Amino acid sequence: MAANPIAPELPPTLQWLNVQQAPVLEKMRGRVVLLHFFNAANVNSLHMLQELRSVETRHHDGLSVIGIHTPKFDHERQPDNLLKAINRMHVAHPVANDADWVAWRQFGIQAWPSVAVLDAEGRIAAVVAGEGNRAQIDALVGSLLEDAANRDIRFYEPTQTVSRPEPRTALSFPGKLMATETALFVADSGHNRVLECNHDGRIIRQIGTSTTGYLDGKFGDAAFHDPQGMALIKDMLYVADRGNHCIRRVHMITGEVDTIAGTGQHGRPATQDYSEPTTVALNSPWDIVAAGEKLLIAMAGQHQIWALDLSRKRLNLYSGTGKIGRDDGDGMFATFAKPTGLAYVNQVLYVADADGSAIRAVRSDGRVQTLVGAGLYEFGDVDGPPAQVRLQHPMSIAADANGQILWLVDTYNDKLKALSLRGGGAKSINLAYKFHQPAGIASLPGKLFVANTGAHEVVRIDTSNGRVTRLPIGE
Repeated sequence: MAANPIAPELPPTLQWLNVQQAPVLEKMRGRVVLLHFFNAANVNSLHMLQELRSVETRHHDGLSVIGIHTPKFDHERQPDNLLKAINRMHVAHPVANDADWVAWRQFGIQAWPSVAVLDAEGRIAAVVAGEGNRAQIDALVGSLLEDAANRDIRFYEPTQTVSRPEPRTALSFPGKLMATETALFVADSGHNRVLECNHDGRIIRQIGTSTTGYLDGKFGDAAFHDPQGMALIKDMLYVADRGNHCIRRVHMITGEVDTIAGTGQHGRPATQDYSEPTTVALNSPWDIVAAGEKLLIAMAGQHQIWALDLSRKRLNLYSGTGKIGRDDGDGMFATFAKPTGLAYVNQVLYVADADGSAIRAVRSDGRVQTLVGAGLYEFGDVDGPPAQVRLQHPMSIAADANGQILWLVDTYNDKLKALSLRGGGAKSINLAYKFHQPAGIASLPGKLFVANTGAHEVVRIDTSNGRVTRLPIGE
């Protein structure tokens, strides 16, 4: 039987983001190497990073991981933008941007995410495609390291973590926002906490310890992991705890945090109805919105919308087949593409379909309609009538009080835009302020709040005159 081929050397065209000297595969003999081919916006790649983190920790004395990013969106071709993305995902191994897909073709990669496993002699032992393969990869790495040790070619020195960290700031990659008449709630996702503030940015309460974890309890003891969307119903604040794949409930009077859906582990709900939501492993719930007695959930990890009935304590599928796409029609046959933002007004659910660069509507009869957006690989920065509008990975939306305008952050275009809900199309809101990967927005009469995520800040916009005020949250 022929031996596995020696892996090709990494191409010189790669743009290295967080190391000054490019890794050389030939100089890594004696170690097992994982080449992780991923995309920053791809939710499956996000899950795979978490899986690889445990493999890295387990085999730290013989394993090296190298990230190879291939862009889908124009925004991702810029190294500075990608550095923000890997810092947001807490990546601590070398990462390069394969802007022209050279390494992708060299290794015969066909899907995000994929992992090419190289043995201690630099041979390609396997290429594993898709998320959910942690056990297979872990076992293969362990076997290859044991074989290298038995043949006395294993190099045991642990790898060093690398990074080009973000500046120290009071907020870290703030994500979703929610505003009431008196308060502004901020998902300070990089700090794994939720902040209750007034409209001028003064912190009233902090919910969560600021350390990554999954723990219920009092405000100061509870732990979150990349909290995102929020909804307030009476004295209960609900939080989409994306990194823990669950929905948390915050009792604003008693100061208690508990879990009402999800197990804290990543999963994929297989049936359409569950009577015990806390036994179901969810899949990257990114946003939530109140709709009567229900919470509607943007289940980004499997491209669906789910509903959690708070009175009956049941979890069921609301819309979407689970296949990525942009198919309209009956909700059980429609498809979404990484839904990350929700707004509910006049019995219509509006969805920011980030990977589809689209805004969708789910009507009260369950039918799904695309308002703007042309397809999974059709994106851009074009205003105008609905058929002409092009967006680039919009992540959050908010409806005005009258239900006539949908405000949206066009995340990868670094813009704020307004979409007419009466068929008038979309236009950019030109402000004397620079946005960088905005990923959250909340609306009140006369005010907008925007999470300027890449700049680690939240701003307030006066819609009557366009004045932008940076809120000094935590400063």
